[in-house]
Amino acid sequence: MAQVDEVAKGIYRICTFEPQSGLNFNQFLIDDEHPALIHTGMFPMYDDVRKAVGEVIDPSRLRYVVVPHFEADECGGMGRFVEGAPDAVLASSELGAMVNLSGWDYSGPVRGFRDGDTLELGEHTLRFMETPHVHHWDSMMVFEETTESLFPADLFMQPGDQPPVVRENLGGAMCQFARETGIFPAEYPVLKVTDRVEEIDPSWIHPMHGGSVPRESTPYYFHALRNQPFAFEGKLFGRMLPGFSVPAVEEGKWT
Repeated sequence: MAQVDEVAKGIYRICTFEPQSGLNFNQFLIDDEHPALIHTGMFPMYDDVRKAVGEVIDPSRLRYVVVPHFEADECGGMGRFVEGAPDAVLASSELGAMVNLSGWDYSGPVRGFRDGDTLELGEHTLRFMETPHVHHWDSMMVFEETTESLFPADLFMQPGDQPPVVRENLGGAMCQFARETGIFPAEYPVLKVTDRVEEIDPSWIHPMHGGSVPRESTPYYFHALRNQPFAFEGKLFGRMLPGFSVPAVEEGKWT
C-alpha cells in the first residue's frame, strides 16, 4: 500500500517500501493547473500508485508524466498513466526519446527536453538538467523552481524504509549501497553533477529511493560523494563479477 505525504507545497511523495530490495520506491505528484507525475513505479505497481494519485487529484487530469531515465521503476507504468489521462504527455530527455522511445512499445505523445528547458505547470515551473551516466546515458534531473525542489532520480538515494523527510546523515549508507549495487559506472559524471546541484543549492532533494532531504542536511551527502568511494567496483547487487578487480580495493585503500 502506497503512502502519500506532502513534502513541499503542492508536491506529494507517493511511497511504497519493497522488503525484498530494502528500498522505498517513490513517485512525486505535483498538484497544479497542469499536474505532473515524476516517476511511475514499476508496471505491477500501477494500480496502487494510481489509487494514491487519486487521493490528491483525479488521475485523468495528469498533464505530464516525467521519466528521468528509462528503467522499470522510473517508467514501468508510463503507457497506462498516459492512456488514462487524455491530455497527458510523456516528458523525457531528448536523448531518451530518441534512443529509447523510438524502439519502445509506446505510441502515446512524448516531448523530449534538453538541459535548461523549462515547463510551466501553473504555480510550479520545471527546469530540466541533462545528467548523462548518472546513472544511465539518457538520465536527466528536474528542478522545480518555486519550491526549489530537485528530483535527482537515483542520486542521493538512501537504502531502508525511510520516512518522508530525512534529516540525519545517511551519506555513508548511500555510498555503500551504490558500490554494492554498481549503479554508477564512474565517479567523474556523478561528481560533476554533484557540483551543479550544490551550486543550485536546492531547498529540497527528493530522491527516487529514500526520504526527501532538506537543505540543512544536503551537505552530508555532498561530502560523502566527494570523500567516499561509490562508483562501480565489479559488483552487481553484491555479486562480484568474474574478471573484475579494482586496484584501490586490492591495495586496501578503501577499507
